[in-house]
Amino acid sequence: MKHGFIKLASAVPEILVAAPTKNVSSITELIDQAYEAGASVVVFPELSITGYTAADLFMTDSLIINAERALTEIVEHTKGKKILSFVGVPVKNNGKLYNCAAAISDGEILGVVPKTNIPNYSEFYEMRYFAPAPKCNSTVKLCGKAVPFGTKMIFECDEMPSLKVACEISEDMWAANSPSIAHTSAGATVIANLAASSEIVSKEDYRRMLVSSASAKQVCAYIYADAGESESTTDLVFSGHSIIASNGRITAEKLPFDDEKLVFGTVDLFHNEHDRLKMNTWGTSDVSEYLRIPFSIDVREVDIRDIADPAPFIPKGEEERKKVFARILDIQAKGLSKRIKAAYAKGCVIALSGGLDSTLALIAAVRAIDLLGRDRSEILSVTMPCFGTTGRTRSNAEKLAAEFGTSFRCIDIKEAVDLHFRDIGHDPDDLSVVYENSQARERTQIIMDIANADGSLVIGTGDLSELALGWATYNGDHMSNYGVNGSIPKTLVRHIVSYYADCCDAEGKHSLAEVLRDILATPVSPELLPAKDGEISQKTEDIVGPYDLHDFFLYHFVRWGETPDKIFREAKAAFGDRFDDETIKKWLNTFMRRFYSQQFKRSALPDGPKVGTVSLSPRGDWKMPSDACGWEMQI
Repeated sequence: MKHGFIKLASAVPEILVAAPTKNVSSITELIDQAYEAGASVVVFPELSITGYTAADLFMTDSLIINAERALTEIVEHTKGKKILSFVGVPVKNNGKLYNCAAAISDGEILGVVPKTNIPNYSEFYEMRYFAPAPKCNSTVKLCGKAVPFGTKMIFECDEMPSLKVACEISEDMWAANSPSIAHTSAGATVIANLAASSEIVSKEDYRRMLVSSASAKQVCAYIYADAGESESTTDLVFSGHSIIASNGRITAEKLPFDDEKLVFGTVDLFHNEHDRLKMNTWGTSDVSEYLRIPFSIDVREVDIRDIADPAPFIPKGEEERKKVFARILDIQAKGLSKRIKAAYAKGCVIALSGGLDSTLALIAAVRAIDLLGRDRSEILSVTMPCFGTTGRTRSNAEKLAAEFGTSFRCIDIKEAVDLHFRDIGHDPDDLSVVYENSQARERTQIIMDIANADGSLVIGTGDLSELALGWATYNGDHMSNYGVNGSIPKTLVRHIVSYYADCCDAEGKHSLAEVLRDILATPVSPELLPAKDGEISQKTEDIVGPYDLHDFFLYHFVRWGETPDKIFREAKAAFGDRFDDETIKKWLNTFMRRFYSQQFKRSALPDGPKVGTVSLSPRGDWKMPSDACGWEMQI
């Protein structure tokens, strides 16, 4: 429960149709299992006490009476169990029969929610038995007590204020004006849906889309529990397809006809609340009609190892990765081609180091020039060796330019930097930040002046991770005319270049793929300190920390606004087999310190395309004072 994590459950009991008291044990057993597993909310299918397919038996007194008896037994069974359970039951009220969800916790019925949209088309004929929910809340006498009755109810957790649960039933989700829209606008963060959706070909995909889109549009967690195979098969078959989704993502799923009776999903309610705060278009409804009903749950530690993703920027699944990487390259190339046209630029100039970032920038530039139908010779790749440049990176830069067919120049800057040291009175044996930054600024001056001479654009190579850490020389590699990598983190850069290498192999461009793979195998380095025995002596991750960790920190801080202690907990869950606690804490503190202190560089960023949900553009996603204090961000 700490940090907004909550465990939810969807249950599909094996029932006997029209035998409510016989179904008590199967329902209570699953409530017990959900409770023992640490779930705080469990949702059962529509009319689960009687079976959805009881048909005209709903018009018999015995079924309704026995359904209430069964409900009483279930309620009694939950005494001492602080878990919110939603069970489907037919309920008579004011001379009408309603298809309802009974909200139960710790031996009490907290409320009864009737179904609003009653389907009467195709295979569904519910209006034969059930009335639609009345517009206003009231009470109903059930199991010997008067309990709240109506759709406008939100069940609010005392121990976890972010857990606010509302309910809709089956067809309600399929309707254009779903009750959950009003529920979430009134503050509900979790929607329970008790459903009975018959299984026909392709329906599972549509059902999956509806649940995930409902959770996305309403910025909530959504628990969908579908009727199972034990329903009558007179005309229909039910599969028990159940889904738990949050903010557009399916976190757990019981596939159609799967034998499991329970599916658990852990969601982060703080993430949804964060997005609601950020989205000024996320509406609020009239909350005055809503009844707020408190309930209590046991405070438990939620295991988040299954949901802590060590690579949050990297898509899951090979096909999804290919699709995303191809789209990112499209965005980069389209953005740059438009800028080239708008600036009437003669071409592009890029500082090609033989490293990952400049390689990706060159790929984007080549694709942009190709889109414009212009010759690749209009791209000038400039390599500028100095004190730390190794033969490996210099050679790879030359090979890369040749393979792509760009123009190429090699400009050795050692003499120019030595002269600059004399001009400013810097001792060349002093390998301080001045020694490093002078090289970076010399390189930027050269490519800026070359571009200026013939009306070309300087293409920036710095990536999002470097911007977050301030790992760029102000007015050096920090500056360009258009930064194509500015919203792509280092871990993603690596994957995109690897994907592009695979594409080259598939197209028969094996020599280009070979160069790209050698670049991928080269340690990340600015190569600003002298090489040792011809090898790179300055490895970025030894200095600022592993990019796997920093990109994880970046995602959770910027995307979700999380506190350092929560990020630390998630990092331990995600990287516990790779880094010990002290290592994670060390680099998390480094990240926070550098992120706050280096905002002045991000405030002066050049233009560049946004490709994902995390961006640090001062004109768009991230507006932060350069002198903000970050002391409270240390753990």
